[in-house]
Amino acid sequence: MNQAPVSLGIVGARGHTGRELIRLVAAHPRFELAFVSSRELDGQPVADHNDGYTGALRFQALDADAVAAAGADAVVLALPNGKAAPFVAALDAARPETVVVDLSADYRFDDGWYYGLPELTRARYSGQRRISNPGCYATAMQLAVAPMRELLDGPAQCFGVSGYSGAGTTPSDKNDVALLRDNLMPYALADHLHEREVTRQLGAPVEFMPHVAPHFRGITMTVNLHLRAPVTPEAVQARYRERYAGEPLVTVVDQAPWVSRIAGRHGVEIGGFTLAPGGRRLVVVATLDNLLKGAATQAMQNLNLAFGFDELASIPV
Repeated sequence: MNQAPVSLGIVGARGHTGRELIRLVAAHPRFELAFVSSRELDGQPVADHNDGYTGALRFQALDADAVAAAGADAVVLALPNGKAAPFVAALDAARPETVVVDLSADYRFDDGWYYGLPELTRARYSGQRRISNPGCYATAMQLAVAPMRELLDGPAQCFGVSGYSGAGTTPSDKNDVALLRDNLMPYALADHLHEREVTRQLGAPVEFMPHVAPHFRGITMTVNLHLRAPVTPEAVQARYRERYAGEPLVTVVDQAPWVSRIAGRHGVEIGGFTLAPGGRRLVVVATLDNLLKGAATQAMQNLNLAFGFDELASIPV
């Protein structure tokens, strides 16, 4: 017997992440796009801007009340930081049963929202209808640090490099191809939002230094960990392999992973485990695609979890 489709709307669908989400939803056996909202593309066919979608939907410019009135079973907010609140308020008032997945940082510090990094927080999900989706840097940092969390002796020091798609589509220095050519652009080198976010989630201090590089997509996170007691290379690898056993989207590798090999893929690679003499300083490297596991893929995992579907439905492994 055919099961009824689950309607899903996307707000902020013009951006890079919105495009990836449309592809994932279009490939899903149960989700059906109810609307895709974009002021800039209002009235244009979605299929003209997304090769993964072949339906007849057109982009609409929907305000918060119109999004709530659309009556979708799920809404994904793919908006810049600071823009989600009116949509959440409208949905809270008119459609509290709607599952809302927010891709911005706006609710990542709100205990009323489920923080959706499934590989680490899946057990905390208990039917919450409001889900805060971690971003790419925060996902890479947490997955790289979590297996060693209890052995840490001091802050985890995280050097992150992102492709410029992570800066979104609004023009800025961080997505200006001319400025980035032959360049590595550091920014927000202390007290970054993700530094506070990951410190809160891990319950351990994290120091984060982000950079933007000339490539379009994918991030590299190199993490320096000081440990309370010496460890061996074999023990380190065993901890990571045990922690992520059964996680299809996390691959533990021997060599340091390359960002060029993760672009367009839905998972995370963690490896390059290197110990300094004495065994109390460990360097770990994680890579992921910032638009996929760092955003759209993780949102799909969270949506699948919320509706009781296979967590990897529509996500190629």
